[in-house]
Amino acid sequence: MMGSMRLSTVAARRIALAAQGFGVSKPEPWTATSRHVQRVIDTVGIVQIDSVNVVSRSHYLPFYSRLGPHDSALVDRARDRAPRRVVEYWAHEASLIPPSTWPLLDFRMRRAHDESWGGMQRVKREHPELVDAVLAEVAARGPMTSRELEIALAHDLPRDREQWGWNWSLAKSALEHLFWAGEVSSAGRTSQFERRYAVPSRVLPPHLRELAESPAARPSDEDAFVELIRIAARAHGVGTQQCLRDYFRLKPHQADPAIASLVKAGELEPVTIEGWKRPAYLHPSARRPRRISARALLSPFDSLVWQRDRTSALFGFDYRLEIYVPEEKRVHGYYVLPFLLGEDLVARVDLKADRVGGRLLARRVTWEAGRGGVDDSRELLAELGSMASWLGLSSVEVPA
Repeated sequence: MMGSMRLSTVAARRIALAAQGFGVSKPEPWTATSRHVQRVIDTVGIVQIDSVNVVSRSHYLPFYSRLGPHDSALVDRARDRAPRRVVEYWAHEASLIPPSTWPLLDFRMRRAHDESWGGMQRVKREHPELVDAVLAEVAARGPMTSRELEIALAHDLPRDREQWGWNWSLAKSALEHLFWAGEVSSAGRTSQFERRYAVPSRVLPPHLRELAESPAARPSDEDAFVELIRIAARAHGVGTQQCLRDYFRLKPHQADPAIASLVKAGELEPVTIEGWKRPAYLHPSARRPRRISARALLSPFDSLVWQRDRTSALFGFDYRLEIYVPEEKRVHGYYVLPFLLGEDLVARVDLKADRVGGRLLARRVTWEAGRGGVDDSRELLAELGSMASWLGLSSVEVPA
């Protein structure tokens, strides 16, 4: 049903930016604390992980975009030390989520046999005894990396290894199956970005350990879908069904009843947005600022720009990731960060951190139509300087 309230695209954009944490001032450079990191976690609800390290590991960038230069060890601490403020799981993609969100994804854990990648399913089906051995090893010795697990298995189960036709890819697939199934978790990452696997009861805070050990105590699927949509709605401010369900990669049959339930309870308000073909839903506590004065370079994996149709509708910005596009076919570059200025996405910046040379390289800058004048260029240069400082780089290079 179409909503009675009508919003302009500009109003919807401001609501969305505020909901994603761009409506508040950043702390002074290098003054952010764990409390600021927690504010970002509470605001966005999910931070996507990606291993590409051209500029920085991607999960650090959403914190930089919202906090400016800060000590990234604060994010590591939130992930690696008890009581953890974030844990890893398949939420959007591989993601950092608050520990309280982890049990809500039990429906996905139970589907590990059917919905995970083929290698994970195959190892459970063809080598169940290996999966059991991997789980026992992690429970006894964790937290441990996959390499440490390999050494432990070779030491503890040399005969079984031969019997299974054991190889490392099988053991790694077993680990990943157990991670997807929620039977092992991650206690953090090493400096080489390797997961440190542990059983969930050693990772989740004490008040959630019963849920780690007893899946029967976790919320029903219906209650979990409602709560996941509630989190998504708060992080969007306003969005369509497609926006809300994509946040946790829910299917329509999972998301639709949850949205209907929240509308009935008055926790979502149907609205119509100028120029949008689909009905949208407004979170009743969403801030509706009269203006946004943001400046940020955004990770390609930032939750503000995950849903490409939404990004196009809100900002008139058609954004595609070109990492996997052959170089000769790329339009804007390899690792392209959208540049948010004020309340608009005004440019795409193909960035690379040259750590050996101490330089932040803007290999290509593509301005949106009508942008890129003196003021815009000055703001981008200032933002690049800020990012270089955060990355510990001494200079910035931009195209002539």
